[in-house]
Parts: sequence; C-alpha cells; structure tokens
Amino acid sequence: MNPSNVPTGPNVPTAPHRVEFLHHPHPGYPHLTAWGIRIDDTDLRVLVAEATRELWDQELDEDDDTPQEREEFLLGHFAPLYLDDDADADGARARAHFLGEAPPELRDRFTGALCLLSCPCGIDACNPLLATVRVTQSEVTWSGFYKMNRPQWGELPLGPYVFARPAYDEALAAPVPLAEDPLAPLLGKD
Repeated sequence: MNPSNVPTGPNVPTAPHRVEFLHHPHPGYPHLTAWGIRIDDTDLRVLVAEATRELWDQELDEDDDTPQEREEFLLGHFAPLYLDDDADADGARARAHFLGEAPPELRDRFTGALCLLSCPCGIDACNPLLATVRVTQSEVTWSGFYKMNRPQWGELPLGPYVFARPAYDEALAAPVPLAEDPLAPLLGKD
C-alpha cells in the first residue's frame, strides 16, 4: 500500500454514554412496576419523541391536535417495559433482557433486536421500539433503533449508544426507585 493512501487521522474512540435504569409505576397501569431508561440524564422516550417527530408529522394531520396534545402523543407513544413478575422478584430476568438475552417474544426473530420500549397498553411485545444490543466484556452498545410496525421509517436517527460495561452492570443491578413515572407531568398525569 502506498503511504499516501494510508489514513493519518487518529482513531478516536466513541465517548461512552451514561445509562440509568429506573423502577417506577407503569404509565398505563400504575399497579405494575416499569423499567424506565435514561441516557445521559434524558428519558429514552424523550429521545425517541425527538427522533420520530418529523416522521409522525408526515403521517398525522396537524389540524387534529393542539401542540400540547401532539407533544403528549409523542412522549406517550411508548412506555417503559414491564419485565417484573412474581417469578422475577430478584430482577434476574430483567437484567438478562438488558444484557441481550431477551426471551423470543421480546425479540425480532429476523434481526435479533430486542424491545427497549413498548406501547402504553402494558404488553411488552406490543408496538415495541427495538434496537440491537451488543454486549462485550468492556461495553454494551445499543444501535439500529427501529419501530417494528413502521418499516417504512427504517432505522431511526437515534444512537448508537455505547456504555461502559461496569457502569452499565451497576445501573442494571440497582435501578433508581421512583414514586411516579418521570414523564407523568408532561403527559398530563400528575
């Protein structure tokens, strides 16, 4: 190879993001505990709302909603996953899920991507936001976000998010307990 064809720029590593897992009442079913997610102090639902705003604008009639109703729709379109049940009192199933070992019903059987958010109905596999979760000894990467029932949207302009594995494991082992959904005031539910 000719030395003039060799790239000379430094190989700059991706700056790691920070993830927090939250435990709070499910927005649609407050008697259920949901697994919320914050990335760099921002709720994943807010990040998704921003990433899908223009796509929704192409589908929805702007005269049908007030600006506040449209914002509530965007923020409330997804809900955190309900991964807890009596058989998972220690959270092992939820931890396995976020480490890429989701059960078949919470995966895309064609891509292997797993559900990170669902619809507010309380069923995790309903209308999910999916992403590829790649786990190594040093990091966890979320990439290739998409909405299964909107294939025409393709991959969403979201991520990739790279998390340092030790910090990710710590956050997953000790989710932040909250008395209410942190988006409740924005969803008109406070």
